[in-house]
Amino acid sequence: MAEGKAGGGGGAGRDGELHEREAEVRSAVQAIEALTRPAGTGVGELLLYTGAAGLGKTAMLTEVRRTAKRAGCTVLFARGGQRQCHEPFHVVRQLVRPVLSALSADERAEVFGPWEDIVGPAAGLRPPGGQLDPQGVRDGLDFVLTRLVQVRSPLAVLVDDLHWADPESLGWLAGFAVRARELPALLVLACRDEFPDDALALQRGLTERADRRHELRPLQPASVTHLVRAALGAQAEDAFCRHVWAVTGGNPYETAALLREVADQRLDPVEESTGLLRELAATARGMTLRHWLDRLGPTALRFAWAASVLDTDIRPDLAAAICAQGPETAAQSVQELRRHRVLTGTSAGRLEFVHPLVAASVYRSMPPATRTGMHGVAAVEIENAGLGLLAASRHLLEILPEEDGSIVDKLRRAAREHLAIGAPGAAQRCLRRAISEPPADQDRASVLYELGCSALLTDPATTVNQLRLALADPYGLDPGLRVDATFRLAQALAHSNRLGEAAALCAEEAARTPQGPGRLRLEVAHFMFSSFRSEDEDGPGLSRRLARFHRMLDTVGLAFTDVDAADPGTGPAPRGEAVFERDGLAHAVAVLRCWDLTLRGADRARALALAESALPGGRLPRSLGWTNTTWGFELPGILGLSYLYADRVDRAEELFTEAVRAYEVAGWSGGHLGFAHLLTGMLRFRCGALAEAEDHLRRALRSAARIGPGTPLHWDAVGALAETLAARGRLDEALELAREHAYGPPYPSVMVLPDAPTLYGRLLLARGDAPGAAEVLTAAGAALDARGWRNTVWAPWLGHLARAVAPDRPDRARELAEEAVRRAREAGTASAVGSALRLCAAVHEPPRAAELLTEAVRHLERSPARYEHAIALVDLGEALGAAAPAARTALTRGLELAERCGADGLAARARGLLRPGAQG
Repeated sequence: MAEGKAGGGGGAGRDGELHEREAEVRSAVQAIEALTRPAGTGVGELLLYTGAAGLGKTAMLTEVRRTAKRAGCTVLFARGGQRQCHEPFHVVRQLVRPVLSALSADERAEVFGPWEDIVGPAAGLRPPGGQLDPQGVRDGLDFVLTRLVQVRSPLAVLVDDLHWADPESLGWLAGFAVRARELPALLVLACRDEFPDDALALQRGLTERADRRHELRPLQPASVTHLVRAALGAQAEDAFCRHVWAVTGGNPYETAALLREVADQRLDPVEESTGLLRELAATARGMTLRHWLDRLGPTALRFAWAASVLDTDIRPDLAAAICAQGPETAAQSVQELRRHRVLTGTSAGRLEFVHPLVAASVYRSMPPATRTGMHGVAAVEIENAGLGLLAASRHLLEILPEEDGSIVDKLRRAAREHLAIGAPGAAQRCLRRAISEPPADQDRASVLYELGCSALLTDPATTVNQLRLALADPYGLDPGLRVDATFRLAQALAHSNRLGEAAALCAEEAARTPQGPGRLRLEVAHFMFSSFRSEDEDGPGLSRRLARFHRMLDTVGLAFTDVDAADPGTGPAPRGEAVFERDGLAHAVAVLRCWDLTLRGADRARALALAESALPGGRLPRSLGWTNTTWGFELPGILGLSYLYADRVDRAEELFTEAVRAYEVAGWSGGHLGFAHLLTGMLRFRCGALAEAEDHLRRALRSAARIGPGTPLHWDAVGALAETLAARGRLDEALELAREHAYGPPYPSVMVLPDAPTLYGRLLLARGDAPGAAEVLTAAGAALDARGWRNTVWAPWLGHLARAVAPDRPDRARELAEEAVRRAREAGTASAVGSALRLCAAVHEPPRAAELLTEAVRHLERSPARYEHAIALVDLGEALGAAAPAARTALTRGLELAERCGADGLAARARGLLRPGAQG
């Protein structure tokens, strides 16, 4: 997009010279020189120009753009629009669409990579598809710009009027600014200090991150004198020039506007005329309806009004249609507006205002009824021109409510398109406006439902409020939609740490829903949300009810015949009984039963049989897919965890790898991808790949941080990362992480992976607080036993409690440790038994400890738990004592395995024990 002309303002005289901007220009030149250094040594920077309206920011960016082009840079340019600030990705499209659309097919494939389906709709290069996660779109844009730097380097990105950038573009730019130096790319931004309240944090971040920051100041009298004489002639008297400076305050734009008024009035630039300057300046500054009528006449003014409704990058034919002018009249209007320096042309054949202040003045001069009417016409003409509802919707927001069903329908369709480009905020604006139209009584609940669902990925609180309204609406939702609304409301409650409410909601709604697939889905949802609650007054009873429900499904013939799963290419399942298969009820219940048995520490063979039954053909059924919204990501997640805790890491890895891939392909880069990285990190930890585990868990924590503290993902990521850091020998870092994120009581109502109270007790024990650890672990164990959860891998509280009480109560410690071993043997996994034996050995004297550790090593070497195996080997070497060959063999093997795992602390311990004289 071409930059706007300075219009004689911005400190520029008729010769284009910038006045009193030498430091600002020099800074830009230096930044461009740093970017264009030879041999790939260029450095990117963030250059920020700030200042009040009319001080020359646009002129500065025009100069920067010119300089960057002369230096051989690929320049991306965009401008925020005062009336386009709610048009999602408006700035992004201006930046990237021209250069991306000009790429060859090979270059396009290289630049987009796997992200074209995600970035293409936001960039305006392809029609919207399914709903996208906003973070996924931002990540995709980062990828595309990174690749674009490689094929079009050096790259300069310029944005004028950033304070009017749409939230989606501004959010991406704020993140992209962090990476400008490393790419490298030059990012040049110009803005006023007029950001909306919800963008102030982003503004502060950009300001703090700027490598070069310049606040433009008003001109001094000498520069104003130069401008006056350039415009009015060298005969302009000093007193007149001085008074122009005093009246305009040295503002370049206001100075230029005043000088045009002086020229129009044929006022002599002498001291005797200074008394008229203040009134002329007020006229030039105010630009009221009367001012524009007198200056332009009614015909040209109506075209200017239409142009101001379009705001930036104005298509002449659209403006003409909005103001109902034929081609000849419109051409005359454009000519007149150019003559009066209201509009100017761009290289793309479009029009734009010579300055944002002129555009704002013209727009404000419209009578309210005219303004509303023109926005209504603009919405129609934009859609008729094939530009779509994405562009038309901002105009629909400006018209008055009239109980027009067609407007409601358009706003709902626009909302769906906004969601499909990753702009839920814009979708919500459309749906709120649709509610105020208002819709027909029978449609109101459906609009509320859509409004609630639009915020599901980003704002659970909004989802809860709107879905409650939808469910309470007197006209109501149709039965199928009501079931779905209930499930999504329960999801939002669960993600807001209100799991009890989620479970109760599903149970209550199921009770009032007629027999059929909808009721069964809600009953399964009740079991699902209940199974995630860390506290339940009747946990064992819930397990029994779930088992009975599972048997009931078998009794009524809901076999595992999910047609959609067996063949992903198969069409929708037929009506009748097949709807049960399509909804995946039997598979969902099998997963829940498998998870229940896993947490209860039951025989792994029973749990694995259920897990396998939920995977027809060895893969997830469509209804349990990672991106399928029937059940959400929780069910495939706990299925993978069940495999992990049963030592079937091959199955778990297949599922978790598929999760990461599915969310990346779908562009769901927020909490969903964060959860996938959490699961992958836990898998890597279990397999002893601690460095990889740390990497995945840090990604999960970054995703959680974007969502906000206190969410289930946040608790999971902090706990799993702290456990990993401690395993790597960085205990101080683990403790600091837990302290920084308030990891400790009170705990959330949802279960945490790993169990939060158990891990908190382990951290207390690791820092030497055995009494505190014993108290925490005792309480944790009592709660887990009451819940019926006896899994010694997810919550190894017994073994660590034994260690905590061993110094004072050795007999009690051995009882606890032996109970842990007994429970682990019940589950039957090699890693669980080996880990429990290792902890049991820690509270026994060396002869018995060595026996236990020898058995632990035998179990662990048959398991995937390499880190646990390494600890057991080192412990065994120490327990065998002296310099016995068996001890050194165990220590050497333990050292090698610890080094492969990335367990630096354990490796250092093994080296110490291997030193001559270290054991006696």
